[in-house]
Amino acid sequence: MSDVRDQARETPTATQAPRPLPLTGVRVLDVSQVMAGPYSCMLLGDLGADVIKIEPPGTGDQTRGAMGFKMKGPDSMGFLNMNRNKRSVVLNLKSEAGREAFYELVKSADILVENYRPGVMKKLKCDYETVSKYNPRLVYASISGFGQTGPWAGRPGFDLMAQAMSGVMSVTGHPGGPPVKAGVPVADIGCGLFATYAVLGAYIGAKNTGEGQYIDASLFEAALAFSVWDISEYWGRGTEPIPLGTANRMSAPYQAVKSRDGYFVMGATNQKLWLQLCDTLERPELVDDPRFRTNPDRLAHREVLIEELEKSFVTRTSDEWVESLLAVGIPAGTMYTYPEAFESEHGQHRQMRMEIDHPHEGKVSNIGFAVKLTGTPQQVTRHPPLLGQHNDEVLSEIGLDAAAVAALAARGAFAP
Repeated sequence: MSDVRDQARETPTATQAPRPLPLTGVRVLDVSQVMAGPYSCMLLGDLGADVIKIEPPGTGDQTRGAMGFKMKGPDSMGFLNMNRNKRSVVLNLKSEAGREAFYELVKSADILVENYRPGVMKKLKCDYETVSKYNPRLVYASISGFGQTGPWAGRPGFDLMAQAMSGVMSVTGHPGGPPVKAGVPVADIGCGLFATYAVLGAYIGAKNTGEGQYIDASLFEAALAFSVWDISEYWGRGTEPIPLGTANRMSAPYQAVKSRDGYFVMGATNQKLWLQLCDTLERPELVDDPRFRTNPDRLAHREVLIEELEKSFVTRTSDEWVESLLAVGIPAGTMYTYPEAFESEHGQHRQMRMEIDHPHEGKVSNIGFAVKLTGTPQQVTRHPPLLGQHNDEVLSEIGLDAAAVAALAARGAFAP
């Protein structure tokens, strides 16, 4: 198993014992599927939590078979990239026997994350009101499309709908163009991040008070929370945000511009940088042009501004301009594809692609840790689990011997 220990820190000496990861000893029940919930729980597992993935028998997490192409084994790459550092237990929560085993697991847990449609966990008798009676210190997070209450609560929770209904799609794309969603699932991943932030805060609180709590997280609210910059213009000036392509609504020039061989991004975000840009381009006439004199002027004449700048930018390649602009302190960057970003010198240095061992796939690629803890760097200690791989192991840990497990099996605890 790959072990990522040396990110952004010095290697400890042979006499130093490794410090335990910060969530060592914390048990998380991952009762979620697809993206937001599994992603949140994977982050907790990366920090050392014992994440037990509770999956329905037969199919398991639907991402195993329904998200992207498969490799050598039965699981998709989507599943393999969101479920490392977990153990899998199959339980039929529709059966009384399955719920009995689940309640025993709840007694040993610190955090539970689920992302079924509102009302499903209550119907299964696995909702917070029910399970908190077995464990009052449990932190229980529900992830859904639109939250547990409100007129949209019962709607299916998908990233596309959350992006559309939160307003994110209203500012994505080019002016006058058709609707465009963000190229990455910002509502799903954002909700997973907000849920992680909430459960860790609630867990710290429960350590102090002995009382857990219920957390209601939604894709809709996560996407809305990302509007902090765009909505400021509306609330402050009454100007409704619209799509701007790669441009910025607060400063210009700050966007992708055309060069001789393609595009690159640059930003002269204050007056000093604007003057430096004009000097670098050897375009002194732009400084005194009344259309471009101040940032508000440049924002009001953004299109003609970019046309003027591109008259200069198309004379050289993107790489040449990026190098020249950076040399004089003007922010600039090359536009990379995902493969180029991961394989770039910097991406490799930051270890943003790592390979982990898997019993079916051999070496399988995973995205590296997005933040680096220097004192207790995250580790990969478990490959994405096979369906039900850890049933016997986990159930024995909570005191169920072979006979008890066999009795539960006979009553349908682990079967569809």
